[in-house]
Amino acid sequence: MKNAPLYFPALFICLILTACNYTSKNDSNTLKLWYKQPAVVWEEALPVGNGRLGVMVFGDPLHERLQLNEESIWAGSRINNNNPNALKILPELQKALFANRYKDALKLADENFLGTPPRIRSYQPFGDLIIDYEWDGKPENYTRELNLKTGVATTKFYINGKQYIEEVFASSPDNMIVVHIKSADRGFINASLKLNREKDAVVKASGNTIYLTGQIIDEDDPKSGPGGDHMKFAGELRLVTDGTTVAENGILTVKKATEVTARLTAATDYNISMLDFDRSIDPSATCRSILDKTQNTPISKLKQSHLDEYRKMFDRVSLSFGNDSLSIKPTDERLAKVKKGGTDNGLIALYFQYGRYLLMCSSRVPAVLPANLQGIWNKDMKAPWNSDFHTNINLQMNYWPAEVCNLPETSKILASFMEKLTLPGSLTAKEMYGTDGWVLHHLTDPFGRTGVADGVWGITPMNGPWMTFPVYEHFLFTNDTSFLKSIAYPMMKGSAEFVLGFLVESPEGYLVTNPSHSPENKFRDNATGETSALTYAATTDVEIINALFDNCIEASKILAIDKEFASKLEAAKKRLPPVKINSKGVIQEWIKDYDEPEPGHRHMSHLLGLYPLAQFTPATPELFKAAEATITRRLSFGGGHTGWSRAWIVNLFARLQNGEKAYENLMALLGKSTLTNLFDTHPPFQIDGNFGGTAGIAEMLIQSHNGIIRLLPAIPEEWNTGEVKGLCARGGFIVDMRWNGGKLDKAKIYSVKGGKCSVIYNGDKKEIIIKAGEKKVLDF
Repeated sequence: MKNAPLYFPALFICLILTACNYTSKNDSNTLKLWYKQPAVVWEEALPVGNGRLGVMVFGDPLHERLQLNEESIWAGSRINNNNPNALKILPELQKALFANRYKDALKLADENFLGTPPRIRSYQPFGDLIIDYEWDGKPENYTRELNLKTGVATTKFYINGKQYIEEVFASSPDNMIVVHIKSADRGFINASLKLNREKDAVVKASGNTIYLTGQIIDEDDPKSGPGGDHMKFAGELRLVTDGTTVAENGILTVKKATEVTARLTAATDYNISMLDFDRSIDPSATCRSILDKTQNTPISKLKQSHLDEYRKMFDRVSLSFGNDSLSIKPTDERLAKVKKGGTDNGLIALYFQYGRYLLMCSSRVPAVLPANLQGIWNKDMKAPWNSDFHTNINLQMNYWPAEVCNLPETSKILASFMEKLTLPGSLTAKEMYGTDGWVLHHLTDPFGRTGVADGVWGITPMNGPWMTFPVYEHFLFTNDTSFLKSIAYPMMKGSAEFVLGFLVESPEGYLVTNPSHSPENKFRDNATGETSALTYAATTDVEIINALFDNCIEASKILAIDKEFASKLEAAKKRLPPVKINSKGVIQEWIKDYDEPEPGHRHMSHLLGLYPLAQFTPATPELFKAAEATITRRLSFGGGHTGWSRAWIVNLFARLQNGEKAYENLMALLGKSTLTNLFDTHPPFQIDGNFGGTAGIAEMLIQSHNGIIRLLPAIPEEWNTGEVKGLCARGGFIVDMRWNGGKLDKAKIYSVKGGKCSVIYNGDKKEIIIKAGEKKVLDF
């Protein structure tokens, strides 16, 4: 592994308040979330982010709150939580599971495999920037919007006939948030600004500056680990104004200003290369350094720098289903109509682009940590599920749209983080399982936790191999062999080495995982009536291992290395148990045809073979048919009741090339699991459903697994007309399409590096050779 550079996490915010002439443009609302009412609660607020930091903008023209997040402000510290008894007890646990002694196995696992400690601590908000305004009249004609085309959140209102316009945007190049307010006829701005944090911080003001310094103080907790003085953080706000400024009690008060500029930065002493805080880093010094660099940068350059970088990424993909006549209506009214059973293709296109926007905002440089359960937008000191990196579907789903939606930079953040996790993961593999390679279980945090977390349901050692899939997908979509050689393949090989060492022979003579778990689900043994979560060779494990080994074998051939290792994988694959169809005609979830205590369970891990993997296809008709029956059965018992689960179902039906069912579940995702600001809700808010929904829409439009590019494989009748540009296909291809009357009208395919591809539309297959930089028009 290459040594990572020292990391100085920073949140840098610039606030500019000016009073000047402004002329509004009546541009289209097609790519805007917009509302006529202020955001009163968090679920109505508009998110802004640049990868490292996030801001939720809400409030009203009198009292505005910008809730601030910085990606590395986490409670806790680095801990080796590998249970020291695990390796010694492993053979006994395996023997109990092979003998179907579930109670004995549960007791052994609970006492000897859970992490020491078993829980992590939470991601925390940085704090709030509060702006209280004093106007000489009552605000009227209020609107607010988030323009996805520019990444700018705008608030507009009138006071005494004068229009005030506030803009908020996140700049990745300058690592800042800019807030800019203008007024016609040079109206005065009177405002007070302050920084708040719920705990562990001290705020003071002097001259034109506000300082916030703090350190997370954790209490001892046998479940979460030792207490102590942990992550340090600091913030600094410098104010420039042509009015008067008074500092008092940590507040800066501005009077009769025509322009107010506040620059805010925050930093921690987290060091990604150490997966820990680093006492050689001074957060306050980091703040000073950042503010000094931008002291004389004008607002025009700050905004243009943001737009140049932002639009270069966002503009790669466009999607339209014809004229969006409903864009004149506020977004909350459009969503309410869908919740009542209405249709709105324009809202679907907006939702698709919103997912791309959210991924850009929570996983691009200057970020070093991937998008967590809430992206980067968290309001709670102790967040739901600690806002962690959940690795039994959620973190993987966060990156489903990354490659196909032409945002490959976002997945590189994930790959870099995963590369660092292999170091503590190799210790877990050796200490808990006695193997080579590396492993992690069902969640992790910025401190590199890889032991078993939460409870027995966290004993899921195949989550490590599962996390290699989005990393390998980056190679498959980009053909970047340098990335494959230096990052993806070493990570995959280490994961495969763990699996080879972990597999054990079952009573049936198969090589199996033991212990094993179909994430968060349980079964009932028909013979004994007992229920258990622990088993051996859950079907999802078999699918994951097949995919991991196939990926490693393919990569070794591409790189022309490790032929002997690839042969070992080939031999092991032949001894894995087969994926079976049970007595109900569905994909069997466990090693035996057990009963289901919860047939509508939210997790559908045994369908990984359908999506995102490609093991169940029309080329395997029995499994393909059984996969569809599996989804239908899950739904008939109330499945898909969480946002991310419903989003997964959209992708599954798209893979089945069932456009009507994919569309039906997409509308259910919007109607049942979407908040006013279009955030996904589990409930509560969880961002994976947004990313899964966006990926599902893309999967309905284009698929490229198993060496074939499929155009419009799952479009419903409701999408009779449309156009999409910039979607990516595996092999390094970019595709534009236009269709009319439900039929493909025009398609273009472009390749950066050149190559061969097979393209199918409506059963018609074409073999195409494209030169590097060439764009070909396809005639079907």
